[in-house]
Amino acid sequence: MGVSGCGKSSVAQMLAQTLGWTLHEGDAYHSPENVRKMQAGIALTDDDRASWLADLCGILATASASSGIVLTCSALKRKYRDRLRLAQPQGALGFVFLDLDFATALQRVQQRPGHFFSPDLVANQFATLERPDAEAGVVGIDATLPLAEIVRRANAWHAPAAA
Repeated sequence: MGVSGCGKSSVAQMLAQTLGWTLHEGDAYHSPENVRKMQAGIALTDDDRASWLADLCGILATASASSGIVLTCSALKRKYRDRLRLAQPQGALGFVFLDLDFATALQRVQQRPGHFFSPDLVANQFATLERPDAEAGVVGIDATLPLAEIVRRANAWHAPAAA
């Protein structure tokens, strides 16, 4: 989880690969209307995100207990994370918060070729973000670390829960 440009997709891909889990890219579940809005630099509202979050909850709810999944999602607000948590047995869902500063996020989004997310929306992401610093089931990791180190830390955090 985290703002656009924090590396959710790259981290999730490597994490899913190392764990042998299925990857679900949250961006793939946005409605065409939401994608058009983001392309136009229009920030999504809670109402815009409602059906998207419902779809992501459906993925979590149908996940097999015997095989894990990695799901990317900005999960910017506490109420979004809480809604996702309800789709899994209590304590089963963990969040890796990829922590990144505004300037770096903006630079990364500006350099992403072909992605629908407009760089004009990065400031809105930071304004919307309710940091999960004190939430249980969340690990914060510096998103400027090398990809392999981020995944190593995420795996190390997850490992005690999996045992």
